[in-house]
Amino acid sequence: MNPKLDPIFKQLNALILGKQQLLEQIVTCVLARGHVLLNDVPGVGKTTLAHALAAVLGMGYKRVQFTNDMLPTDLLGVNIFQPQNGEFIFQPGPVFNPFLLADEINRASPKLQSALLEAMEEGQVSVDGKTYHLPQPFLVVATQNPVEQLGTYPLPESQLDRFMMCLSMGYPAEKEEKQLYLSGGRRQYIPKIKPITNSKILQQWQTEAAETTISPAAAEYIYRLVQATRVPGRFAVGLSPRAGLAVVRAAKAHAWVHARAHVLPEDVKAIWVAVAAHRLQPIQSQQDSRTVLTEMLDHVAVV
Repeated sequence: MNPKLDPIFKQLNALILGKQQLLEQIVTCVLARGHVLLNDVPGVGKTTLAHALAAVLGMGYKRVQFTNDMLPTDLLGVNIFQPQNGEFIFQPGPVFNPFLLADEINRASPKLQSALLEAMEEGQVSVDGKTYHLPQPFLVVATQNPVEQLGTYPLPESQLDRFMMCLSMGYPAEKEEKQLYLSGGRRQYIPKIKPITNSKILQQWQTEAAETTISPAAAEYIYRLVQATRVPGRFAVGLSPRAGLAVVRAAKAHAWVHARAHVLPEDVKAIWVAVAAHRLQPIQSQQDSRTVLTEMLDHVAVV
């Protein structure tokens, strides 16, 4: 593990019990300049994780509870008329925070969901024909409830593709859940978290992660995995080159997290399912994309 990250994982592991792999993946995603979708049932700690991550990274944090009556202006901001000088002044919305928690994003209408597309892809928003740049670094962590629950709208493919990783916390193990009951939950400990980075340090780490070497052999392995998703009869649509680039960025960041100067096949395997699964729909409805992608790792040869 990269020693620069030890203080971050120490604090996160004390708050989010028994989820080391999940924490490694979400930190990897941040270092790869990616956005994160947390897909799980309510009450397993998604919001607590997001708040703790923002605190330990020293990022300005804003939580927005998405509802079906929200408008894009509620998120992006609006021009307000100032009668004293006869001008419209732009009032920024909550998206102008370095760390945006889009809570229950799939309870919002598709129109509001699409308002995030430009922000996540370009780091900017357009309101009334004028472009406003967002702070850097900029991170969206969105939580999503199962689509079977009432009042949810499935995220369109274009929106899903803007999330580098889709992660699931799952239920805690028996020991950790009992510890939660004894302590009364973990959210009350968030104010005690000490920030380890700031925007300047985090951007430097992101740059270092992006500069991690990837060999032609590692690129060939990623290509073979991506190509395997395009085999007819497996998925409705295979991964795009943009998804392949996301795999490369995530693999580089994972190597940096583990203090390696170059990408190994283990780095690709560690992030493969988290990066690819939410972008794919198996043709056979009884299959799960995560299962298919995991099996793919056993059949695609490492060059």
